[in-house]
Parts: sequence; structure tokens; C-alpha cells
Amino acid sequence: MARGAEPAGERRRGCGSVAAYFMSAKFLLYLGHALSTWGDRMWHFAVSVFLVELYGNSLLLTAVYGLVVAGSVLLLGAIIGDWVDKNSRLKVAQTSLVVQNASVILCGIILMIIFLFKTQLLTLYHGWLLTMCYILVITIANIANLASTATAITIQRDWIVVVAGEDRSKLADMNATIRRIDQLTNILAPMAVGQIMTFGSPMIGCGFISGWNLMSMCVEYLLLWKVYQKTPTLALKCAKVEESELKQLNVKKESDVKPAEGVQLIVEKDVTGFEPQQEKEIGCAARIAEPFITFRDGWVAYYNQPVFLAGMGLAFLYMTVLGFDCITTGYAYTQGLSGSVLSLLMGASAVTGIMGTVAFTWLRRKCGLIRTGLISGVAQFACLVLCAISVFMPGSPLDLTVSPFADISARLFESEPLPTIASPEDKPEMVFATGMPSLLNGSTTPANSDPEMSPEPVPLISVSLLFAGVIAARVGLWSFDLTVTQLLQENVVESERGIINGVQNSMNYLLDLLHFIMVILAPNPEAFGLLVLISVSFVAMGHIMYFRFAQKSLGKQLFVCCTPDPKAVSDSSPPGNTSTV
Repeated sequence: MARGAEPAGERRRGCGSVAAYFMSAKFLLYLGHALSTWGDRMWHFAVSVFLVELYGNSLLLTAVYGLVVAGSVLLLGAIIGDWVDKNSRLKVAQTSLVVQNASVILCGIILMIIFLFKTQLLTLYHGWLLTMCYILVITIANIANLASTATAITIQRDWIVVVAGEDRSKLADMNATIRRIDQLTNILAPMAVGQIMTFGSPMIGCGFISGWNLMSMCVEYLLLWKVYQKTPTLALKCAKVEESELKQLNVKKESDVKPAEGVQLIVEKDVTGFEPQQEKEIGCAARIAEPFITFRDGWVAYYNQPVFLAGMGLAFLYMTVLGFDCITTGYAYTQGLSGSVLSLLMGASAVTGIMGTVAFTWLRRKCGLIRTGLISGVAQFACLVLCAISVFMPGSPLDLTVSPFADISARLFESEPLPTIASPEDKPEMVFATGMPSLLNGSTTPANSDPEMSPEPVPLISVSLLFAGVIAARVGLWSFDLTVTQLLQENVVESERGIINGVQNSMNYLLDLLHFIMVILAPNPEAFGLLVLISVSFVAMGHIMYFRFAQKSLGKQLFVCCTPDPKAVSDSSPPGNTSTV
């Protein structure tokens, strides 16, 4: 009887442990992040297709959209981060969640109206009403992105650190799991919304995305509250360090021991919560100047961080057209790739991204955190060499006889009207993801197009090498991204997490902004090869900066790859926040 009772007891304990995991703060955090990223990925994929389809065969509107988004985060990143630092964690998370989802819902409704009445809107007020609709869509989508930035800072850079406590291995595993969720949603969400748009219509796709965000917002709101209840330390937040103390702290950091993989999570000694201070009367001029002062002090604090070069190295990777954003989507369409093929390529890139998260956890255990970033950078750059080679292979649209600025100069100086909606009478029909029957260029010819204007089939060697390099490079890219993310988590004090990560986002978007400006200045496909070469150069510069950071941190121990990084903080350091998970 006793022997029979033992397996039953073990089964009950096993079921209890499984149930406890599904009710833990860690799993609820994963679930909320999965719901949030699913909606984000559907929206980001769909909005680029919508803008291209509404505006015709041009990347201009998608580039303007990217320009506005990047510029907004560049200017407001530090201010958003400062707002995250100064307010309670639950308030920040819930406010940004509601604003983000409400903006997407409203934007989806406006797009539905445009798809329903675009012909009438084009004729009203000489097309100005349609132009205002475009501006409204981009503005609301930008608000959604700013709210998403606040959500990412507070959840992925702050909440996850508190939930992980002082266990750096657990923090690395949680970071990797978050990235795996990102990659899985990159595979499944575009496929789902793409199928809806293909077999339904763009209007149905907009309605589905709006409905999804409405339901997801309610569930995510509840999950955030549950995580907050299960992790009492989330309610304890260090007071914001005064600016004079902050500058002294940053100056002192430069002479401190160099950061390494063994650095414990830095927290403030006093975590008893906010201490109310007597507010002084602030004049109108001071209130106006406050955002500018916050912007300046945030960038100064970021520059003085010990992981500044590592963050800059990550930011330089954003100055690239070698990613699956709206620019790459538009270029793929100009090369004749359909939405079906593009979704498969995005899925493959997500798979290699997941492989990168697995490589990160393995390399970190074997070689240490800093060396993992170095190895990942070498792997990424080696793969991107294929992209540089593709520029000179058969089938490449690169044509040095065509000025990269020919298209933009024609529009600005020859008063060529901007396109609004593609017309079959003006040019060959451009079929998009909602109705492209062919998979590759030249396989079919639209019935209503001029045969003389139809493009002839071109070799696929160039585009194949390009996407092979982009997809393979995701392994190193995501491993490197996780490395820098954890370096920031471990080496930035709690009271500065919001503003430092806000400035890091601003740096990322600054380089992203430059790549959108490049596309706006040279939007023709003949210049895309030059953009590829410039992108590879910036990736190389980013990894050189990270190498400099690693060299300063580890010195002669940098190339000793089979031992963990030396500890810079003794084990007797004061413990930080812990979480009940």
C-alpha cells in the first residue's frame, strides 16, 4: 500500500508544481507579453502593407511614417523614461497599455473608412481630405508607438528585473524567453493577418486588428494586476535621484571597477518607497524648460554610463535596411516577391532569431556575458557579408548611372505631383499581399497592363543572397541584442532605469531615423544596393564600439573564452530586490 501511494503522491506534487508555474508571476508576465506582441506584430505588418497599397507603388509614405515614429521617440524617449521613473510601476504599465491599444483601435477604424470611401475622399477638396486622413493615421499610429515604447521600458527593463530578483541566470533565461515569444509572434501574427487580408479584404483585416486589441487590452490589464499582486517588491520603487547627486554618481562610475558578467543587479540601498517632498512653487518658465532639462540630463547620464559603448554599438545596428521592416517589405514588392513568399521569409527569420536566443543562453554559460556579445557580433557581420556580395550579383537593380536622388529631385524641383492611389491607366498594376497571384517576378502578366512596360524575368541570385544573409544574421543579431539588454539591466541603478533605457531607445531610433532619411532621399530600387553597403558599414562600426567596451571591461582576459567573466563586485554586496514567484 505504501509503495502504491508513493507514485500517486509524486503525481500530485508534479501536478501541483505545474499549476503553481502557470499561476506564477513569471508565467503571467510571459502571457501578457505574448498577447501584447501578437497585437503589435499584426499591426506593424499590416500598416506597412496598408500604406503601400493606399499610396501606390512608392515607398515614400512608408518612409515618412517611419521618419515620424523615429523622430518622436528620439525627441521624447528621455522624457518618457523620466515619466516611467517618477511614477508607480502599476500606473505606468496600465496607462501605457490603455493608450497603446486605444490608439490602434482608432487607427484601424479610420483605415476602414478610407478603404470604404477612398474614391469619394480622393475627389473631395482636391484630394486634401484624403491627405488629412493619411496624416491622422500616421499621427495616431505614432501615439500608439510612443505608448508601446513606455510599455517596453517598464516591463522589459524594470518589471522583469524585479521578478528575477538577484538571480542573473534567471534574468538571462527570462530575457531569452521574452525574445522567443517575440520571434514566435513574428512568425504567426503576420501569417494570420496576411491570410485574413488575402481571403477577405483590407477592411476586414483592419476590423480584426481593432477587435483583437480591444479584447487583448482587457486581458493584459488583468494580467498586469495579477503580476503586481504576486510580486510585492514591484510596489517598492526608489525615489528619483536628484540631478546634482546623479551627476556625481555618474562621474564616480567612470573610476569604479569595470563591469563584467558577474556584476550583481545594482539597486538602491533605500527601497522603502517614495518619500514625499515639499513641492516648491514652480514658475511658468520653469515648467516650460523642464522637458528640455530632462532631455539634456538624460543624455548626459546615458553618456556617463559604464555600458555606454555597448549601448551605442547596439544603436548602430539600427542604421540598416537589412531587416524585415516596411522598407524591406516595399523593396521585396518591387522585386516581384508576393506577400506569401515574404511571410515565409519573415517566418524563417523568426526561426533563426529563436536560434539566437538559444545561442545566447548557451554562450553566456560557457563564455560569460561580455564575450557572448563579441562572438555574436562576429557571427552577424560574417552573415551580412552575403548581403554586400548580393549587390554585385546578377539580378541586382543597382545602377550607378542612375542618380540616387533622381526621384526626389524630380518631385521637388520639377513639380511632379505626388501619387495618391495607383491607377491602371498610369502604370502597370502593382498587386499586393491582398491579391497577388504570382510568387516571383515575371511569372504572370496583368491583363490590363502594356506588354512593353511589363518587366522581364530577372535572375534571383541577388535577391536570394540578400535575404539569405539577412535571415542568417538574425542568430547573431538577437544574441547580441540580449547581451546588451542584460548589460543595461545589471549595470543601471533602479532610479535611472527608465530614463537610461528611454535614451537608449532614442539612440536606436536616431540611427533608425537616419536610415529612413536615406530611403526618402534615394527611394528608387537602383539605389538600394548602395543602402545595403552603407548598412553593412554601420553594423561593422557598431561591433567595433562593442569590442572597445569589451576590451576596456575584460582587458587581457577578453579572449579566454572558456571561463566566466571575473567578478567586479564581491559576493558580500548588499542584496537587492527579490520576488516571490
